[in-house]
Amino acid sequence: MRRSFITSVALFLVGLTLTVSCANPASTIKTNTGQGSTDGGAAGRARLGYSAWPGWFPWKVAEDQKFFAANNVPVELKWFDGYLESINTLTAQQIDANSQTLNDTVSSLAGGADQVVVLVNDNSTGNDKIIVREGINTIADLKGKKVAAEEGAVDHFLLLLGLKKEGMSPSDIQFVPLETGKAAAAFVGGQVDAVAVFAPFTTQALKRPGSKELFSSKDFPGAIPDHLVVSRKFLNEHPDRIQSMVNSWFATLDYIQKNSTQAIDIMAKRAGVTVAEYQDYAKGTKIFTLEENLKAFQPGNDMSSLSYAAAQMADFLQEVGLAKQKPDLSKMFDDRFVKAYAAKAKT
Repeated sequence: MRRSFITSVALFLVGLTLTVSCANPASTIKTNTGQGSTDGGAAGRARLGYSAWPGWFPWKVAEDQKFFAANNVPVELKWFDGYLESINTLTAQQIDANSQTLNDTVSSLAGGADQVVVLVNDNSTGNDKIIVREGINTIADLKGKKVAAEEGAVDHFLLLLGLKKEGMSPSDIQFVPLETGKAAAAFVGGQVDAVAVFAPFTTQALKRPGSKELFSSKDFPGAIPDHLVVSRKFLNEHPDRIQSMVNSWFATLDYIQKNSTQAIDIMAKRAGVTVAEYQDYAKGTKIFTLEENLKAFQPGNDMSSLSYAAAQMADFLQEVGLAKQKPDLSKMFDDRFVKAYAAKAKT
């Protein structure tokens, strides 16, 4: 994780936002895990997981507008109200693909999973925040305070990065491990002093009187890339279905650009927020274009390159104890599906 470790940390430190009250529909919808279905995408279908994040809500638009069917693949879109549960379900191969962050995918590989990044959905540019109560004004002020986040997931990872940048260690705070929705509720209820969550939970967290954003991902571009991740087994057995999902994603982005009012209404409803609240998320998430996807998969020496970013994250995860060993990243990325779409788009 180094050229200079501190420089690298500064580049991709992110303050993950805070927590959400139980009143947010996005935190109370029942999880559909597909448990008991372990057929690896039989009968021509693909089981795709996603959870509450603005960069992944376009999948709901794809479903509503029947882009999956148009691209010749029946997709079972599975909603998870707990993000970490979606990661665990992919690892257990109870779904074939999932929407998850780069660092969480690196962590899964370190734990023995065999997963592949095939598409970049977005980069967080402000929708990840650290939200704090009144009286906390700097990262140093977190010392001795109760800070909630989902242990082992992206919020926790970014909280640790923030502490590292300030020269602090995990022992400097009272860490409270809670699922994201519960962490949000705990913050709004005054049970913790700060919380690390992501949109749409940020909207609810900031409803606590006197609360405010301490820092966000807008200050650290490239820190949190989000992806379509598939199991190696599914990739080897059904590359055609992965291609169809990638094609459907780009068709969805075209639809959103041309039909923004209808698309935002669909995504806001899925997020459990108002249209006005959802529109506020636009500047906090950078959806990747086809060209930006192609560039991200190329080798590089900064955080805009996925291979570089993954190596930095692997080192950091091991250093802070979230990974016992450094994973093999040599087969983590497969850009053939994005390239195939690009070639088709030019014809």
